[in-house]
Amino acid sequence: MSARALFKVPSSCQSTRLRLRSVGRFSQFSLRRWSCSSRISIGPAPRLQQPQPQLGVSNARQRYLQHFTVPSNRVTGGAEDVAGSKPSLGAGQESITSLPQYEPPTTGILSKLPSSWVPYAELTRLDKPTGIYYLYFPCLFSTLLAAPLAVPIASPLSVVGTSLLFFSGALLLRSAGCAINDLWDRNLDPHVARTRLRPIARRAITPFNAVAFTGAQLLVGLGILLQFPYQCLFYGIASLPLVVMYPLAKRVTYYPQFVLGLTFSWGAIMGFPALGVDLLHNNAALTAAACLYTSNIAWTVLYDMIYAHMDIKDDAKAGIKSIALRHDAQTKQILSGLAVTQVGLLAAAGAAVGASPVFFIGSCGGAAVTLSIMIKKVNLKSVKDCWWWFVNGCLLTGGVISTGLGAEYVVQYSRRTEDMVSEEESVQLL
Repeated sequence: MSARALFKVPSSCQSTRLRLRSVGRFSQFSLRRWSCSSRISIGPAPRLQQPQPQLGVSNARQRYLQHFTVPSNRVTGGAEDVAGSKPSLGAGQESITSLPQYEPPTTGILSKLPSSWVPYAELTRLDKPTGIYYLYFPCLFSTLLAAPLAVPIASPLSVVGTSLLFFSGALLLRSAGCAINDLWDRNLDPHVARTRLRPIARRAITPFNAVAFTGAQLLVGLGILLQFPYQCLFYGIASLPLVVMYPLAKRVTYYPQFVLGLTFSWGAIMGFPALGVDLLHNNAALTAAACLYTSNIAWTVLYDMIYAHMDIKDDAKAGIKSIALRHDAQTKQILSGLAVTQVGLLAAAGAAVGASPVFFIGSCGGAAVTLSIMIKKVNLKSVKDCWWWFVNGCLLTGGVISTGLGAEYVVQYSRRTEDMVSEEESVQLL
């Protein structure tokens, strides 16, 4: 008799029905007790619906259903499973993937480069030069502060030349630092909205190529460092461990901005040996360099605390630590304290070298005003506002400090020149 037949066995009591149906190469059995009449009826078995586990069904059938049944909502690890459904994502990952995908730049300096160069330019943040300025300003501050201490006083040409060399070094060191940071964060960046499209995070650059590119930048930076007096070589090499430490600090402490300050402020020391001022044998210069360095550390923590507020939600999810997360409710009070510290130490550096009122009014007074305006107006809950003040606050505060130091140098150079002329006239009269 056909396997698709239904047998009904009559009985005046409880009896048994056996259904046999072929499913491909496998057979499916179901056994159920039921009440029946005294007739035998033979007919086709009804079409089976989607198999579901039932109470009272044999263990063999349950194992069959579990093994061969593919639910319509099944999710696998691939792009799509045989039922056509896509893998589900967690809440954070789903929000990341819902953001716009990467598109090649169509404006700005990156759009002018060959397409194969663009990922490396993005890796160095060539289109976002604010970090270069923050790294360069301490170098410029120390150069202008050290110039009057040089014997004889540094000429304007040497000050300009030294400043340009520092700018080239800041460009390369900042680029290398960004690459090192992205290498450390390559597994974290894809989970942060702002960083998910960085070249390494989106796999446009392999880690090996990034390491090779960073090594090339450091070699060129070494060539620039060798253009300075040989003492600068020792000071410059001493800063490299700090460049590597900052990305690691974000994983172990809520104050990585302090480590960043130690790194970015190193240029506040470099200007003195670059102009031939020996820090080890000149107490005034050593005191000024120490005060200027710590002043710039306070400035770095200040502006990077504002910067950290742009990623505060994503950092919390990714496990990245920052001072913004630790002191979210007291941010403006801390910013105010850092501003007072920065300006106070800047004034102490000027006092150590005998600066004139031009410096205290221009650099210290100007910094106090610009920092006060920024701290009062910045909206820490707005990503766009934090970014605006991070970029423009750099130019405003760094600009007024540089202007004051530049004016102080002009005053000192004019006085020294007049004194030299008077001495020469006196010698001629004798």
